[in-house]
Amino acid sequence: MFIQYISLYLEYLEIERGLSENTLEAYRRDLYSLYNFLVQSEIKEISTIKRLHLNMYIKKLYDEKFSPYSIAREIASIKGFFKWLCISEVIEHNPALSIEQPKLPKRLPMVLSITEIKKLLDEKMSLLDKAILELLYAAGLRVSELANIKINNIDLNAKYVRCLGKGDKERIVPIGNQACIAIKNYLKERDYILKKYNLASKYCFIKENGKKLTRQDVYLFINSIGKNINKDISPHTIRHSFATHLLENGADLRVVQELLGHSDVSTTQLYTHISKKRLKEIYFAINK
Repeated sequence: MFIQYISLYLEYLEIERGLSENTLEAYRRDLYSLYNFLVQSEIKEISTIKRLHLNMYIKKLYDEKFSPYSIAREIASIKGFFKWLCISEVIEHNPALSIEQPKLPKRLPMVLSITEIKKLLDEKMSLLDKAILELLYAAGLRVSELANIKINNIDLNAKYVRCLGKGDKERIVPIGNQACIAIKNYLKERDYILKKYNLASKYCFIKENGKKLTRQDVYLFINSIGKNINKDISPHTIRHSFATHLLENGADLRVVQELLGHSDVSTTQLYTHISKKRLKEIYFAINK
């Protein structure tokens, strides 16, 4: 029965909460890991799970040297699952109610300097890759948002892109001239590919074979081009850089929040810490 409730919970998260595929996969991985542990401990019924069993599982994660961030995510998955079980009246008491999250060290994301971004944009690359990089930096998109942009979501005359963020929240983000030029150049190639293979696609970004671009395709490209400046970067690095550069140049925090699609401004405030850290680094570099 336990495993059936996991499936029902994941279905609830997908349909009712509108969580992304990646988030759902993380929940699935965490809860199946807990399930396997409980089965090995000969605990097969949800009603028999106690706080002690959950503590044993969390201790196992610590013993196996999981990072505090991974443990915090697993605990969040467990707490969410058991809360849902209570609300759904599957269980009467929540054994995960008082589980505490580990203290997490403050970890600021990697940010590229404007010079490094310019160097990346000056690299030789395909029209597709150029459009991807220009748009990621111009709009601060998440990789999944970029991969899922449809051709009618971009207006090059009005210079904006419409995308669906977490929880299917739509937002409109303005883009600059360079991004518009790069996309316009790429669209000519896109039309040629679709005509060549007699295909049609609602998605803006497609591969040379006409198939939809995937998140992994974008990640591999960004990671590869980062090697040219000796950086191990991801699409999210470009998003972090977009936000930080806006704040460093006087953009309002609430505006940046809207552009990034953050539901809570406290998430956006992280970038103010990055800006302060970078200012200190520049100051001390000048005043050695």
